[in-house]
Amino acid sequence: MSEEIVHHKVVGSGPPLVILHGLFGSLDNWQTLANQWAEHYTVILADARNHGRSFHSDAFSYALMAQDLLRLLDHLKLESVFLLGHSMGGKTVMQFALDHPERIKAMIVADIGPKSYPPHHDEIIAAFESVDLANTKTRGEAQRQVKSVVENEGVALFLLKNLYWKDKGQLAWRMNLPVLKREISKVTDRLPSNPIHTETLFIRGGASNYISNEDWPAIKDQFLTSHLVTLKNAGHWLHAEKPKAFSETVLGYLNRFL
Repeated sequence: MSEEIVHHKVVGSGPPLVILHGLFGSLDNWQTLANQWAEHYTVILADARNHGRSFHSDAFSYALMAQDLLRLLDHLKLESVFLLGHSMGGKTVMQFALDHPERIKAMIVADIGPKSYPPHHDEIIAAFESVDLANTKTRGEAQRQVKSVVENEGVALFLLKNLYWKDKGQLAWRMNLPVLKREISKVTDRLPSNPIHTETLFIRGGASNYISNEDWPAIKDQFLTSHLVTLKNAGHWLHAEKPKAFSETVLGYLNRFL
């Protein structure tokens, strides 16, 4: 088990709020919202293992990512924090609530439930693998290769944020693609169903199918003090599609605990 601290960034002042991104994302995806919330909170943005600028590891699971989060809180000397996680980050937050509920003031889970999900990342992995890194010399070339697999412009640009210049003339992916591809089933696995008493807000996209009306009773049974908010006309990337509504919902909820 790695003893490394995940890459992170701290902005603002006030009560601590930790943000965890989704699969194939990075802390950079949350920078704009973090800067807004930094007026009221100390916002800690973190890259998950095998993502962004964090360390690469052959081991990958929600239990390990929850341990990474605990190590980060200890490193920053934070006893109790607000947590916000989107998608994979949301499941990490839920796992952390199972393992270390005493370290959480309240948490927000964005567009993900604790249930298992069918595999649905084949197209994205194919898009990453479509880029011939050895012979691709410009970001534009890489973009054309990704868009030959992924038609959605927004998704393609999101994936391309992982691309960086490793050396002069040599592009590479920041995330640990071989391990993420191998362990992708762990990202969609169900979390343990133990009851969770942590104050929790679930925010779902009205146009997303990640938390259905049929899912909610089981979620409510496990998360005993939870609430659900739906952002109309938002998909799975609800924080990027409806940033104003998402930001207001988050602040409205967190401010209840101050």
